[in-house]
Amino acid sequence: MADHPVDEKLPALKMATTGLQHVAAMYAGVVAPPLIVGAAIGLSAAELTFLTGACLFTAGLATFLQTLGIWKIGARLPFVNGVTFAGVAPMTAIVASTEDKSDALPIIFGAVIVAGLLGFLAAPVFCKAIRFFPPVVTGTVITLIGISLLPVAFGWAQGASPTADDFGSPTNLGLAAITLVIVLLLRRFTRGFVKQIAVLLGLVAGTLIAIPFGVTDFGPVAEADVVGFPTPFHFGAPQFQLAAILSMCVVMVVSMTESTADMLALGEIVDRPADEKTIAAGLRADTLGSAVSPLFNGFMCSAFAQNIGLVAMTKIRSRYVVAAGGGFLVLMGLCPMAASLIAVVPRPVLGGAGVVLFGSVAASGIQTLVRAGLEKDNNVLIVAVSLAVGIIPIAAPEFYHSFPENAKIILDSGISTGCVAAVLLNLIFNHIGKGREAADVTHPMEAGEEISGASRATATP
Repeated sequence: MADHPVDEKLPALKMATTGLQHVAAMYAGVVAPPLIVGAAIGLSAAELTFLTGACLFTAGLATFLQTLGIWKIGARLPFVNGVTFAGVAPMTAIVASTEDKSDALPIIFGAVIVAGLLGFLAAPVFCKAIRFFPPVVTGTVITLIGISLLPVAFGWAQGASPTADDFGSPTNLGLAAITLVIVLLLRRFTRGFVKQIAVLLGLVAGTLIAIPFGVTDFGPVAEADVVGFPTPFHFGAPQFQLAAILSMCVVMVVSMTESTADMLALGEIVDRPADEKTIAAGLRADTLGSAVSPLFNGFMCSAFAQNIGLVAMTKIRSRYVVAAGGGFLVLMGLCPMAASLIAVVPRPVLGGAGVVLFGSVAASGIQTLVRAGLEKDNNVLIVAVSLAVGIIPIAAPEFYHSFPENAKIILDSGISTGCVAAVLLNLIFNHIGKGREAADVTHPMEAGEEISGASRATATP
């Protein structure tokens, strides 16, 4: 009996090239979180290179766990794993609230370890409770992730440091705009592999264009070693602070929710529907990968949705192709010189590409909301209030200034507060009292009451 396409082993050359394509599609997404967090801490170029390499290395390990699997760990589907965007805002909030910045990474690592272990234990239960995380919740959270990260791209577009003389200069903003236009042109007028790596090509082109303006520094590459290893606990032994742990546990719930949605989608694409057993195994891989990642100075790991689109486009469903991509990630993590290449890219260039990258995350959330049953008044209220709560830290950064520092770690993360609000509101409007008010409260995925007033006139039949 022939193997299912998911279990097919392709010829070595095709395996390598298609694996590299998966790496190219998600590379910018993997290196963005360490860049953001590292910049917030004020790491040197060498330390930033080390942190980036560590995240590439741990992304490869997590991808191995997910695709190849051991015991009851791993969905054994063509999933690429890497640093989740959901953790960026809470981690930067932890950095901001830490007086001694040298303690920031150990505190983050300690929180990720605990969140990962708790998530691993909760995986069999979580896969049963997924009905409490319908598209109205997951779509809201994913949208908030993108919105929360867009200010980072805008900051990058202005320059490396707010104290620099050229911060926000026409040159910096011009470089960001040129990079954005290059990415858009590549996405519009190319196809296949080139289209998939448009962001990466935009970064390269933007960096080359920036050289005559004197904002490109090749020093990190010259100083980097060709071979290296992410020394365990390079930034110090993990520290365990309750507020940080609670914040990352919320992120873990968000990450597990995203991964579950991704597994369901990918299962349909590869014609191997993800059942409860598969989801539980996939969540164990995510959470165990996250718990182990800080040992090698990496962050929380989760499935990369953009690679699901790549599987759908190429029709190559083999999980071994993605495992090959994981191998390339590990090799890149073991080569500091390769990891240092991203440090060469000027911040304005990163900012231009970041608009596409982070905006795409928000757009992905909006796509999820499209199927969330927004013709119902209840779901509109859930989205409206949850987005408002999640945007507070962006629109009014000092809104929670009177709260204790430990509370602000959670409150200053729009993703965390927005997620909690969405889950609670969904319970209140779509679950609690459902038996008593069946005529008024329907399942989030069922047709429901149309929006009243003017909206009813334009509602889709």
